[in-house]
This record gives sequence, structure tokens and C-alpha cells, in this order.
Amino acid sequence: MVIPGFTAGDGSTTLLRHFLGQLGYDARGWKLGQNLGPRATGRAGEKLLSRLKAIAAEAKGPVSLVGWSLGGVMARQLARQAPEIVRQVITLGSPFTGNPRASSVWRLYQALSGQRLSDRATARQLRESRLAPPVPSTAIYTRDDGVVAWQNCVEPVGAATDNIEVRGSHCGLGANPAVLYAVADRLAQPADDWKPFERGGLRSWVYPSTACDVVH
Repeated sequence: MVIPGFTAGDGSTTLLRHFLGQLGYDARGWKLGQNLGPRATGRAGEKLLSRLKAIAAEAKGPVSLVGWSLGGVMARQLARQAPEIVRQVITLGSPFTGNPRASSVWRLYQALSGQRLSDRATARQLRESRLAPPVPSTAIYTRDDGVVAWQNCVEPVGAATDNIEVRGSHCGLGANPAVLYAVADRLAQPADDWKPFERGGLRSWVYPSTACDVVH
């Protein structure tokens, strides 16, 4: 399931889903309209959880989640809610840690989502979000993001986490060839033998670093 970013809908992930479909994946949209945070997913994310359960039941197995920006933050929370039906999480420029106001759209988010960053429930979610999900998780980010602080888009180092840096803008992540290749590589990982992204050889020209030196 591919989850769009803030204010975007399934139309924004069409190219990514088409690409994955061409590779043989059953790539689904989230079908919850425009992503306006809780106004789209439900206050406790119940609508998004219901969508995940429906896809998992139809697939008869765990579902991989790919989330762009806010969609990635939601994907990580969804993995905490239902780890038994989530195979892995892949985020694209998703600011799931650090200062939530380190973004050019945080005021707009509050206005459109109806969710205050200072709310107690929001603060709890932000604390949880700093921890790695209970499933394999890969964060794809760019230092030239332009919308969110890239430092807030990096997974903590762990046995089942990885960070892949690409070159490009935040708004172009869903059509960036380096991102598409990395997402496909992650999805191809065996469920019982997940390994970090291989950056050796010619790939080192495309994927600059691992961000392992980022301090949280």
C-alpha cells in the first residue's frame, strides 16, 4: 500500500504504483482521498488501519507499506498498531523524528488537519515515532529536500533499519529514478532474510551515504 503525502491523494503516487505494478507487485493506493492527517485517517487512524486489514485479508499475508512524507509517518505508526500484518515500511522524505516544526508547512498542517502539535496525544505519537517500527524499515531521504529537515527523516541505526540518501527534491521523490530503484530493491528483500541496501560499486555514485553518522 502506498500512502501519499500531506494534502496529496492517490493521484500523486500513480507513477510509483505503476512502476511497481510493472515489476509484478500488487501496488494499492490508500483510497482515503486527500491526506489531511486525522481528518482523512480518523482520530486514532482507524480508517487507515481498516484499509490495511482489508488489503492484508485479500492478499492473505502481510503488506509492505510505502509512505511519502506524512504518509511515511503514518506508515510507521500503522506498523506499530498492527505489526502482524505489516511486512516492512519504506518512507520517502518522512519527518518522523526531531522538531516537528522543522518544516515549511507545519502551520498549514495544523490548520488543515485540525491537529495541534502541542496536543498531548500528538506529543505521545511524536515520542513513539522516534523509535524504529517493530518491522524492517528503510528511510529514503535527500539533503536537498526543501520542505522538511532531512535530519528528521533518518531511521535510528538498528539490525532491521536502513537509510538511503538520494539526490533530488522532496516533491520529486515519487518520480526520482534512484528512489524507484531503491524501493524496488527493498520490496525484493526476502521476508526472512532482510539485509541493508547494497551501496558498493557504481551505486555509490547515485547513493551518496548511509547517514549512519547522524545523531538522534
